[in-house]
Amino acid sequence: MSEEPVARLGVGIGWRPEIAEAVERLPGLDWVEVVAENVCPGHLPESLLRLRARGVTVVPHGVGLGLGGADRPDPDRLAALGERALALGAPLVTEHIAFVRSSSPALEAGHLLPVPRTRDALDVLCENVRIAQESLPVPLALENIAALLGWPGEELTEGQFLSELVERTGVRLLVDVANLHTNQVNRGEDAAKVLDALPLEALAYVHVAGGVLRDGVWHDTHAHPVPEAVLGVLAALRERVDPPGVLLERDDDFPPEAELSAELDAVRGVLDGPGPRRAATAVPVRRAGDGPEPAADTAAARGRVGVAQTALLSALVAGTPVPEGFDRRRVAVQARALTAKRAAVVRRLAPELVGILGGGEAYRTAFLRYARHRPMTAGYRRDALDFAEHLLVRDLPEDPAARRRLTRWWRERGGGPAPGVLARWVRRFGPVLGRAAA
Repeated sequence: MSEEPVARLGVGIGWRPEIAEAVERLPGLDWVEVVAENVCPGHLPESLLRLRARGVTVVPHGVGLGLGGADRPDPDRLAALGERALALGAPLVTEHIAFVRSSSPALEAGHLLPVPRTRDALDVLCENVRIAQESLPVPLALENIAALLGWPGEELTEGQFLSELVERTGVRLLVDVANLHTNQVNRGEDAAKVLDALPLEALAYVHVAGGVLRDGVWHDTHAHPVPEAVLGVLAALRERVDPPGVLLERDDDFPPEAELSAELDAVRGVLDGPGPRRAATAVPVRRAGDGPEPAADTAAARGRVGVAQTALLSALVAGTPVPEGFDRRRVAVQARALTAKRAAVVRRLAPELVGILGGGEAYRTAFLRYARHRPMTAGYRRDALDFAEHLLVRDLPEDPAARRRLTRWWRERGGGPAPGVLARWVRRFGPVLGRAAA
């Protein structure tokens, strides 16, 4: 491994299409972060190109690798993340310490789920990180995530888990102070103690974001103003280290431009506070050709982690029994949150379906009927098509005009003819007749 200095980023904001023009006008903006899966290297948004031309750094932030999952990283996803880093001229790429899917059976969470802090999970994560580092053209940093629930039987604290991850792989850390606050509220993990245990010399940059408290559970929404409590965690981190960069995340319910600017000013105010006791420094970076560190065979660990993660994911998205040791109420809260996110994302991807169904409430009701029996298996775009197919096969709108509009939508988006009457009948009643015959 070689050592590379940490890139000095400054204060930035998450670039989103909905606020692209406002972002370009924000005073004193040093850098932006873009969701990697939402940009195409050959067709970068004009706004990002203008920002780059001004010297604003752009960092791709991945959400789909699932490096904490039991399977090895998907080579195509890794290649896509690397292509975006090169297209954007990024000094690094970032991802999450999370799992997002299972392969057997194929299930997608559509969200970042916590990795168990066990030796097995750490061994699997370290090997996955080394695979990713070998494939990516720039350094990798990983983000701690927020969690509504915790795993039973954990063997390590957050600080111990992340410290050993950095020591074994040389990966950098993206510390999300909003997630530390979330876990303090939801899991009783003292944010200051976590900061004391983290290897902050490996800090790449910091996230801040807003959320909301509902029924004693903190939801990391990225759709609310940054609260004082989160700024307090940022101040506590600032007392410990001079962060190379801090970024404001906002993903929904975007406020006026002046409010975004005021939130960035609040972040700058914290960074101007008491000086750090230590600073981020150069850290080892695994590059192609360095070769993997010696490690124990992870095949057995992958098997155990896979069984555990699949059981939890199936309970969350397919309604199977909650695995032993989990807080059933928290699992139910997380399951509802995942379904609500699915509905919201599909609505953004296919807003025409809302009009076809007669409005937001009718859409929500129909989507919940669909999601109750149809877990997501291949991402949100496929989910939108599967929902439309479900409507055609099992839940046709009563209005003939709406049915015609739905059929046209399917033909345009689905790439083929809509399911006919016979296909609808077979798909709807075939399983029932099969069970009766058995």
